[in-house]
Amino acid sequence: MPLPLTVVTWNIHRCIGMDRRFDPERVVEVLRHHDADVVLLQEVDRGVPRSRLLWLDHELARALDYPFHAWAQAHTLKQGAYGNAVLSRFPIVKRRHLELTIGWRKRRNALYVRLQLPRRKRPLHVFDWHLGLSARERRRQVEKLLHSGTHRSIRSRDPVILGGDTNDWRNLLYRGAGLEAAGYHAWSESGRRQPLRTFPAPSPAGALDKVFWRGPLRETRFHVSRLALARVASDHRPLVAEFVLERS
Repeated sequence: MPLPLTVVTWNIHRCIGMDRRFDPERVVEVLRHHDADVVLLQEVDRGVPRSRLLWLDHELARALDYPFHAWAQAHTLKQGAYGNAVLSRFPIVKRRHLELTIGWRKRRNALYVRLQLPRRKRPLHVFDWHLGLSARERRRQVEKLLHSGTHRSIRSRDPVILGGDTNDWRNLLYRGAGLEAAGYHAWSESGRRQPLRTFPAPSPAGALDKVFWRGPLRETRFHVSRLALARVASDHRPLVAEFVLERS
């Protein structure tokens, strides 16, 4: 039987909202409403004073009843660190931290997790990234991920989700950095639909948060959260991607 699959990607800005208040409950409420099977988060603090020294990936997973979660450090601060996190309804059977930093620029990475799906022999491969601020840097980061041993080892028929905050204001990554050539699909970056704008949260002007996919996944609906709370809980809005995983 086909398996419905909902994925959310969201830069939660350390749970500090547009009003500059740290309030993880707002993030919890938005994510609870969308009830995704897999959540990709960026800018997730661990042990940082601005977020009450909490490990936010643990706090959010506990509050939302996600039994499986992983985190990959991107930046070390004077006290604590922050990075990317994945929350999952499905078991995480493997995780890796892929370094995407280019030269002297700010450290960037991708968190890779392999998920065991119910009644499926093939796993779901998920990459959660937060890319750099320059177009050239982003192209090199995409190339670095696509040529990594982790990505190259994935079988051609396995389902793959690649999502996160791309900082891609001009929507150039899909065709310009090799994602289309690598067999990935895109909801709006392919040119068939209008871009789904997610930043800044109160009145989005840029489609910075994106999800790409490959393998036996059929897209059914993509949308940006319209919840009033999503306008203030972070500086980005969540992007919600709905799929059906076909039997392969």
